[in-house]
Amino acid sequence: MDRLEEEADLDAAAALDLLTDAEEELDGEGADGAGEAPALHSPAVRAALRRCEPLEPAPALALAPRPYQEDALAAWAASDGRGVVVLPTGAGKTVLALMAVARLGVRPLVVVPTLELLKQWADGLRKHLGLPEEAVGVVGGGTRRIGPATVITYDSAWRRPRDLRPFGLLIFDEVHHLPSGSYRRIAQNSEAPFRLGLSATPERGDFRHQDLDTLVGPVVFRRSPAELARSRHIARFRQERIFINLTDEEEYQYHQLMARFKWYMAQNRLWGQGFQQLVFRAASDPGARDALRCHQQARQVALNAADKGAQVLALLRRHADDRVLVFCEYTSVVDTLSRKLLLPSVTYRTPAVERKLTLQRFRSGVYTKLITGRVLNEGVDVPDANVAVVVSGSATPREQIQRLGRVLRPKEEEAVLYEIVARGTVEERAARARKVQE
Repeated sequence: MDRLEEEADLDAAAALDLLTDAEEELDGEGADGAGEAPALHSPAVRAALRRCEPLEPAPALALAPRPYQEDALAAWAASDGRGVVVLPTGAGKTVLALMAVARLGVRPLVVVPTLELLKQWADGLRKHLGLPEEAVGVVGGGTRRIGPATVITYDSAWRRPRDLRPFGLLIFDEVHHLPSGSYRRIAQNSEAPFRLGLSATPERGDFRHQDLDTLVGPVVFRRSPAELARSRHIARFRQERIFINLTDEEEYQYHQLMARFKWYMAQNRLWGQGFQQLVFRAASDPGARDALRCHQQARQVALNAADKGAQVLALLRRHADDRVLVFCEYTSVVDTLSRKLLLPSVTYRTPAVERKLTLQRFRSGVYTKLITGRVLNEGVDVPDANVAVVVSGSATPREQIQRLGRVLRPKEEEAVLYEIVARGTVEERAARARKVQE
């Protein structure tokens, strides 16, 4: 695989991430308190607290925080109650936010990207802070009920600026969504003096994550999966890459398509950030559209290689007694594997009732294997597993960290993430680019 092909793959990943971020604009045994919580006692903070309405009834945290969560809260407090905390999936970002609510005692507004998270956060506020049903409001999915503590979707929050007024603490779950053109208005329209952003992967392909410094505050605390695994706060993990070969027919098709793509790129001297230039040219240049189509089709040949199914079956046999999540880039591959292997699946097209039942059965152990696409990357409470198999994915570290996080909840046994990679294709470079540091 030559330099142009590798550069194009990374550019394609960046462009895909940028387009994915842009799509957000178009639309989803405890303690009584936080222990020795840090004092928020600067003059500015005291003045801000006097302006905020208190949360009533007063919240009482019914959880015992982990040491790194207390460290994160201390760092956020030292930044006058403004900033972003970066923790891997499964490390308890929600607990940290509940600690902040209990510590400040002001009315919180929690902003979430999906309807699944809307329910999860509302349940958490009631269960872990001791708030009664009537004290927890929900806005989104056809429901609009404002309470002293409220959970709202990003889509509802930016469209209803008046709903932002009575709150002193803004909590942004999956805060990397916030800097998009529409969602950023939530932070801009709110007068809340205290702000907490949560994410496993705040960085964006369009670099708008830099705007989080003004919208929410700087990154005040960060821990990687490897750091928390070494301290045994999340599961120990390893990553293993399995290479497969394309069939003769797949290899011929792949190289024919890539040759047409590279010819256009070379003829038009599209180097460096050339792939993004290609995307823009495709709007008016038939040759650019053909080159872009060839690259996309070649990538699909690699991602959907026939031998990947055999490797998935071999891994499922190796881990017959484990709970396994299988991730695919394309819904068509999810459907094909689900049908061939007779396994349950969840995609964005799965009806809500069926999705809920499938995840419940996976959580209870009725199902021990589940095939899915991007829909379970974030925003869904995925039952615990200890093995993840990535059949195909993008080159972006965000997606890899999200998928790895699905097997990192604390457990004694080691978690494993397998990647099945087509040798000699754009997948090799993408796999190197997205690898999570151990």
